[in-house]
Amino acid sequence: MTAFIYAAGRAARLGAAHGSRPKILLDIGGRSLFEWHVRRLGEIGVHRVMVVTGYLRDQVTRIIPELSARYDARIEEIVNPSYTEGSVLSVQASLPRLLEESESVLLMDGDVVYPTAMLRRLVESSHPTVLLVDRSYSTDDNDPVLVPMRNGKPFEFRKQWRGVADAVGESIGFFRIAQADLALLAEETLQRTVGRRRRESYDEIIRAMVLAGRFACEDVTGMPWIEIDYPEDIEHARVVILPEILKSESISIRSAT
Repeated sequence: MTAFIYAAGRAARLGAAHGSRPKILLDIGGRSLFEWHVRRLGEIGVHRVMVVTGYLRDQVTRIIPELSARYDARIEEIVNPSYTEGSVLSVQASLPRLLEESESVLLMDGDVVYPTAMLRRLVESSHPTVLLVDRSYSTDDNDPVLVPMRNGKPFEFRKQWRGVADAVGESIGFFRIAQADLALLAEETLQRTVGRRRRESYDEIIRAMVLAGRFACEDVTGMPWIEIDYPEDIEHARVVILPEILKSESISIRSAT
């Protein structure tokens, strides 16, 4: 299995908080987000990683050999030269590699802090094409991508959703796509690479696949995680979320021995 990490954006909402670094190189607990991804993917047996870069990409390029050696991973860079436009173009840049895959793939936002158990839930799901949801989401801002569900299956995927559903969760930003569904992913991507649609988020690709009935979901409510969008998220990740993750993983290790 191959993981595709999307990390090309400029992190405009962080302002100066990212310190002139790509967001994926933010330090959380002594490791960059990039290193945490590679480490946790290795822990579930995923050692092939494609990272899609754009903004300040040279900084990411420089650390790939070190991370590859440290975690026995095969890490390759895919460059999105149009990173100032929509993130749909990052998916377009990765399409040639995606369509070479002979098994399911992982698509991952690069700005999430999370436990290994969350990835394991995704990889071990019985569903071929699946996303992760957290039902304990907050609506303090307009940012959460909401996933309403009926009979346990997602039927919409969008911000500021309102309506009637059996349950509603927030998308984590991690997806497993079955090899059989990669053609639809490519079709929906290519429809968005001309004109004004070039500025769309790749969330619109996932939404189209949800509306087509391709996705199931796995509920990870209760697992500690955070998506880093704003300056205050960095401190919360360092002071609250990462300690909770490390504590939960320590307890899991002790329980297994």
